[in-house]
Amino acid sequence: MTPSLALWSLSDAVAESLPDGGLINETFRVTRAGEVVGFLQRLNTRIFVPEVHEDIAAITEHVAARGLHTPRLAPTAEGRLWHTADDGGVWRLLTPVGDRTVHRVTELSDARAAGALVARWHSALSDFAWSFRSVRAGAHDTPKHMAGLRDAVATHVGHRLHAEVEELARTISAGWRSWTGPTELPTRVIHGDLKISNVRFSGPDATALIDLDTCAWGTLDVELGDALRSWCNRGSEDMASPSWDLDVFVAAMEGYASAARCTPTEWAAIVPGCERICWELAARFARDALEESYFGFDPAFGGRGEHNLLRARGQAALAASVRAQRGEAEAVLARLTGGPSRT
Repeated sequence: MTPSLALWSLSDAVAESLPDGGLINETFRVTRAGEVVGFLQRLNTRIFVPEVHEDIAAITEHVAARGLHTPRLAPTAEGRLWHTADDGGVWRLLTPVGDRTVHRVTELSDARAAGALVARWHSALSDFAWSFRSVRAGAHDTPKHMAGLRDAVATHVGHRLHAEVEELARTISAGWRSWTGPTELPTRVIHGDLKISNVRFSGPDATALIDLDTCAWGTLDVELGDALRSWCNRGSEDMASPSWDLDVFVAAMEGYASAARCTPTEWAAIVPGCERICWELAARFARDALEESYFGFDPAFGGRGEHNLLRARGQAALAASVRAQRGEAEAVLARLTGGPSRT
């Protein structure tokens, strides 16, 4: 049950659940007289601590001061960044930004605009000095995720999907063992979850980044690797054999290079970083196909295990597709940045 909107001085507003409900945080659209005035969310406290709102407030204040559009936390009537309900639920209200969400890249202009926005957002935070209150240690510790998959396969031998996951785990492990790419990169403030639906658009323009709970100190290979994994998959994460679209990559990197400030090592890490994140996510999905405890799922695909096994197969296929096109993708970056291409 949602808390009273009177807590935010919006007693005359109405909260309605979004069609997808929010993948991580339960989300409700708040309207008054037919106008969207905010988004009410219940924080997933299995993943984030309430103090993450201090991080969000600091980041949004910083980027807004540099001229970027951004959602802002609407304080409660008592001036608090979040409200803790009697049942322990943590709720916040965010101001609306943009008027369009892209769930899958179909237009190269959207990829180009999104890339440029991400570059401006990164640049705006280049002088941001902050000690994050919410820290998800090991979020992109790929060797740790690979070890977690091995442990799950060894532990859940009686699971109905064990044989299929075990076979896929061998493919994932072999792919990761043969992966190559730069690993010593400078840290910077990253968004941490740049799927295309976290980029809000206004008409043709990419306006703002949303879902800022995952912001952290990290590296560009993780940041753009995860973004490009999502953007360049013109199919779906619910497909067993998607492919990585080079045309989307070119458009996104044209946009990003137009406003980015990166070191040569960071540029060199982008394409292998994308492959790495695909293998990593494949391992995480495959692990949860057996443990059935972390990722949400759509019952239309069967149980949680079945859906996560399908997702794991898709990410493994995507990793292989990135690897097959690595030379071409790195030649694109060389053209855009004046750096050497991989031979």
